[in-house]
Amino acid sequence: MEPDLALKPVLVDSDVLIEVLRQRNPDILNRWADLSRGRALVLYSPVSAAEIWHGLRDSERPSVEALFAHMTCVPIDAEIGRKAGDYLRRFRPSHGLEIADALIAATAVLHTVPLWTRNKRHYPMKELRFF
Repeated sequence: MEPDLALKPVLVDSDVLIEVLRQRNPDILNRWADLSRGRALVLYSPVSAAEIWHGLRDSERPSVEALFAHMTCVPIDAEIGRKAGDYLRRFRPSHGLEIADALIAATAVLHTVPLWTRNKRHYPMKELRFF
């Protein structure tokens, strides 16, 4: 991990959180371990929480609760909703942008944090930075 990113916050997308929970992707697990050892503020969106909890099996509940306990939720507010709406208007016709991704992108952009995702193609916004 780059040393300067160790101190900065990062917004983690649902697809990365799922991989962390599944414990199958060594590259993601290594980056996650670097984040965990560092002093980075690891953030998530309520959208990601909904996506994870939606697909949860009862046996997975303890690991999901533990995962979210070590991160900080960034609430969705009116400004994020407005920005997400702007993104939907601009990128839904050309890129098929979904509301969940629009909300996550708006959160990252408005809070000036990089987004860690495996699906960069879902996020065509030029002002969005990636982790």
